[in-house]
Amino acid sequence: MAAHKVAHATLKGPSVVKEILMGFTIALAAGSLWKMHHWNEQRKVRAFYDMLEKGEISVVVDEE
Repeated sequence: MAAHKVAHATLKGPSVVKEILMGFTIALAAGSLWKMHHWNEQRKVRAFYDMLEKGEISVVVDEE
């Protein structure tokens, strides 16, 4: 009997360097988005306290 040769896909293991680079890229992107979010919140807080100091807004409810 003749043996049939079948072409099988050879599965490779994970590439360590590729995994590290992908993880680094994802972490850098997520960290950048997180930092931009915090900069935006910090800008809002500074604007609030600037308006509070100028007297443009008040945190005390006016009684009529």
